[in-house]
Amino acid sequence: MRPRTCGNLPSELTGLVGRGRELAELARLLERSRLVTVTGVGGVGKSRLALRAARAVQERSCEPVGAAAPGAGAWPADGVWLAELSAVRDPELLVHALAEALRLTDHTTRLPRTVLAEHLADRELLLVLDGFEQLVDPCAELVRELLRHAPGLRVLAAGRRPLALDGEHAYPLAPLGAADAAELLAARAAAAAPGFELTAANRGAVGELCERLEGIPLALELAAGRLRALSVEQVLVRLEDRFRLLTGGSRGALPRHQALRTAIGWSHELCTDGERLLWARLSVFAGQFDLEAAEYVCGGPGLAAEDVLDVLGELLAQSLLVREDGPAGARYRMLDTVRAYGAGWLEAQGEAGRLRRRHRDWYMGLATWCELEWFSPRQQEVAALVDAELANLRLALEFCLDGPDEAHLGQYLAGTLWFYWAGCGRLSEGRHWLDRALELDAQETAHDGSRLKALWVLGYVACLQGDAVAALGALHECREGAELAGSPLATAYAVHRLGCLALVSDDMERAGELLGEALERYREAGELNSNVLMCQVELALAMAFQGDLEGALELCHEVREICEDHGEQWSRAYALYVLAYAALNGGDCAGARRLLVECVTINHTFHDLLGLVLALELLALVTVSEGDAGEAAVLQGAAEGMWGSVGLQLFGSGYFNGPRLACRQQAGEALGAAGYAVRATEGRLLAPAELVERALRFRARKRPAAGAARPARRGGQVPGSRKPAGSPSGEPTG
Repeated sequence: MRPRTCGNLPSELTGLVGRGRELAELARLLERSRLVTVTGVGGVGKSRLALRAARAVQERSCEPVGAAAPGAGAWPADGVWLAELSAVRDPELLVHALAEALRLTDHTTRLPRTVLAEHLADRELLLVLDGFEQLVDPCAELVRELLRHAPGLRVLAAGRRPLALDGEHAYPLAPLGAADAAELLAARAAAAAPGFELTAANRGAVGELCERLEGIPLALELAAGRLRALSVEQVLVRLEDRFRLLTGGSRGALPRHQALRTAIGWSHELCTDGERLLWARLSVFAGQFDLEAAEYVCGGPGLAAEDVLDVLGELLAQSLLVREDGPAGARYRMLDTVRAYGAGWLEAQGEAGRLRRRHRDWYMGLATWCELEWFSPRQQEVAALVDAELANLRLALEFCLDGPDEAHLGQYLAGTLWFYWAGCGRLSEGRHWLDRALELDAQETAHDGSRLKALWVLGYVACLQGDAVAALGALHECREGAELAGSPLATAYAVHRLGCLALVSDDMERAGELLGEALERYREAGELNSNVLMCQVELALAMAFQGDLEGALELCHEVREICEDHGEQWSRAYALYVLAYAALNGGDCAGARRLLVECVTINHTFHDLLGLVLALELLALVTVSEGDAGEAAVLQGAAEGMWGSVGLQLFGSGYFNGPRLACRQQAGEALGAAGYAVRATEGRLLAPAELVERALRFRARKRPAAGAARPARRGGQVPGSRKPAGSPSGEPTG
């Protein structure tokens, strides 16, 4: 049985008022229908209701075994997952957004759509889709395909219109009733103006205000934000004026749309000039943004950068912005309806193009800073920051790639994010942007530095994906272009990645030559960063596979020292892997385990699935060498299963396959074929987080008793060194 996981639902910042009947109805619909879509006008509370209903499902499914009533908690075993799609504009990124929400990492060249379908095929989960209006058709097509291939999947969607699929149950969400609307207004007003309460004196005015706003929660919250400065009666008078002014603008609009637009327009009218200006300019952001970005992008004529903080605070107080705290710190987000209103004003002012360029420039600078800081103690902070800013980085990439004049900037940005694509489990999306960027202006920018960088990054990504043909093409083009352009640094990167390709292709002699040449070129150019250290680790691995453990140790100890000096963790993890390989060769199982435990921890922190699975393969051999064949089989089964998301099993390499063969042989001898199969299957069912927790829980063991399994040796080396050792599948080869 697959262990239960809970999902990724965010915590609620404010309580949900009313909606008890609606929640009960949604729960009933989710029991009998695999696709339920909550529909309604913007601001009516679709997202809040869907999330609360989903949270009820999550709480039930995550109850401890035995705590729930019989039959409760049986579904969904694989959790409840939210995909927020409002910031996604490109239909091709829809699948990436869902994979991101499901924390699905795949390094292969398979179509992301195929990967997603295969991931969901045997899982039982509830997928919540929010904000898909701009991608209704592609979203509907994808949902249809996923539901067809994943019988355990159910979808709860929230949008202004249904997906129009067979079997879909659309649930139109009505505005709040009079009593609930008054309660919501009073609760939000008390938060904005401490001391406010619903009394006999103001109850009539509150009721009239709620009626005017037709019970739409967003409109009520916007009005409540004004009660810190105005009385209910004053708000009502001003709102009455705005109704007369604004409701005649669109005769065909539904009354509730008019009420919402009136509420937003009224809030807009009551804003100061600076607040209206900032509102419009903030509409260029996608998803979350931070204060520094707002100050740079939105500061300018009419609003100095140093005044942005104060004005932003006013927008927060009026519920036009929300604050969200996460791993990347305090951030802000504008509701989609509010953003759309601001975007219309930005277009009307003729500032849209200028603001989008400033937005692009900020995120170009952010990416450049992050690349530099990746080689620093802030590496984990950088990873969290790019995670938080991914929607805006995508928007910046789109802006660059929409026209030929910006192509070189798109190539620069896609290449600069190499550390995120390769180091944080985003190879598939990185390949998408790099391929798009390099399709543009191939002739005019053939020797441009931005294009050369994008080429070697594409070669690196394709190499890690196991796409040797694409990797060779990109890297040879990069090397030839670099030589013509007189760019020794670009040449070094191209040579380095060609050496990496030789390494995973079992051509160790060639790998050693190319990686050694690349290191010399890096040193001549004065280059030192995570890429250079990885080159040194890869050279050490090629030497270790050929039996030169002393040389490999010397290189990796140097890498480890440099990493400690600079606070670098990512390439350090790969150095630890090689050091553990050498320790195991020397019979030091306890030392190898300590190194691998640290390696696994770092890889998991950065979501580096390739580094993680390599470490687990070696950790399985360490475990059987310590005498625990059962746990070794679990780890090996888990690693074998993870390779499906990484690429070709162990790169198709006999050298990388050596530890697996040794572990499989020893564990199989101790457990028997049937016993090994049972434990390996247990490992394949572990989720990555559970697997990591398990691997870290089993620390150093007692020394194996006499006769217990020990590492198979060949000339003092773990199988896999000196020469290839069998098929990568783990099966002996005759």
